[in-house]
Amino acid sequence: MVASLNDRERQVLEAVIETYVETAEPAGSRTIAKKFGLTLSAATIRNTMSDLEEKGYLYHPHTSAGRIPTDLAYRVYVNSLMRLAQVSASDSHQIREELAERNAVDQILERAAQVLGVLTKELGVAVGPTLDEAVLERLELLQAGSDRLLLVLTLKSGLVRTIFVEVPSRLAPEIVVQVALVLNERLAGLRLREIRATLSERLRDAAPDAGSSELLNIFIQEADDLFDVPATGAGGGVVLGSAQLLAGQPEFATKERLQGLLEVTERRDVLREALAKRLGQGLTITIGSEHQDATLAPFTLVTASYRLGPLAGVIGVMGPTRMPYDKIMALVDHTSRLVGELLE
Repeated sequence: MVASLNDRERQVLEAVIETYVETAEPAGSRTIAKKFGLTLSAATIRNTMSDLEEKGYLYHPHTSAGRIPTDLAYRVYVNSLMRLAQVSASDSHQIREELAERNAVDQILERAAQVLGVLTKELGVAVGPTLDEAVLERLELLQAGSDRLLLVLTLKSGLVRTIFVEVPSRLAPEIVVQVALVLNERLAGLRLREIRATLSERLRDAAPDAGSSELLNIFIQEADDLFDVPATGAGGGVVLGSAQLLAGQPEFATKERLQGLLEVTERRDVLREALAKRLGQGLTITIGSEHQDATLAPFTLVTASYRLGPLAGVIGVMGPTRMPYDKIMALVDHTSRLVGELLE
């Protein structure tokens, strides 16, 4: 892509992008000439912008003579033209201060998504570590009513997850204790993925009496649900900051665009899938039409992965394709590193 641009075209393209990001208005040749002090006449800039439009980097709305960058232009800017910004001392201090007093994964991710949203004016997003590779340290079964138990999973990464187990009727306390012992003996030390795949085999001939057998059969039948838990509680593992700041941006001034934003925030499954693809990939930027799901086409996702022992999660921001990529990428990368340090 970049090989097809000469130096003049790169200069003008960078100027158009930075102007549009700052003003949210199509960039005209006279504005570019005055603002950036390029040693080019307005006519030369205008001709260069026309060439860039022919190559697919710019387009202009019919109501304006100015140009707007395309998704392709932003990709070239991110890959080749942009200089990554430095995170200011005040921003770094604010992020650390917001996260320092939290010690649970859920709390840290929630605050990290919120502070990223405030600092970037975008929508902070995060997904907890995938727990497929988490190792079960121990489990507990507690009576939680006449027809359900509370299953408490303690994982070696330090995470604790609770799941309700529905049972036909109240079970004798000794049966619950007995089954908990059997489950710990046969499952402790295994990855959750292994437990789901082999639970039936591991519990074969494990029940000493009919009461225990009934409860163990419930675990066998519901293994895929009981041992496939998100690392964070609500939203299927997806954590969102406040959409209020993002909704105030010019891109969402119309009712239709605002409804599109609300639809995305409500479709946690779409966001979860998009974020899950970024696990362990470091700093990642997906721009507009690069998304596989058309629902996300109006947006850019900037994310970075963090680690919790052998587990990996993702944190970042979502916003319109018009965003200050240099600042946002630096903030997302910085925050992900801090989240990783705190979780460790």
